[in-house]
Amino acid sequence: MSPIIHSHSFRVRYGETDQMGVVYHANYLNWFEMGRTELIRSAALSYRQLEEKGVLLPLTDAVVSYKKPARYDDLLEVRTIVEEITPVRLTFAYEIYRMPDEELLVTGKTMHVFTSTSLRPIRLNRVEPELYQWLELQQQGEGAR
Repeated sequence: MSPIIHSHSFRVRYGETDQMGVVYHANYLNWFEMGRTELIRSAALSYRQLEEKGVLLPLTDAVVSYKKPARYDDLLEVRTIVEEITPVRLTFAYEIYRMPDEELLVTGKTMHVFTSTSLRPIRLNRVEPELYQWLELQQQGEGAR
């Protein structure tokens, strides 16, 4: 089965562009964060709540592949999946499309580790077993959105 795709739509704001009206490249990483935040929220758990439980998800690596530029006022959709999960690591994959024509603009991945608030690695399956199971189901393409 394919992983479950979580989608989130938004508009490019003026401040996210350069003088030519083209999105500044680093903003795509912010939009990746938006995608994974909304994916976690769909588990009825916000990043804030996760952090309040003592679980952090620091970024260890990021990969971005630019295909075509986004421009001011474009309606975009970030599609996020759980690409890989282990008890200590999590990889998200992203695609950003211009809507409504669904033109692929950017692809990417971010890799994370589960840590305590003191930044020591933890095993999510022991600390938050329900969330770990939910993320596994997302990666396997099972369960409700």
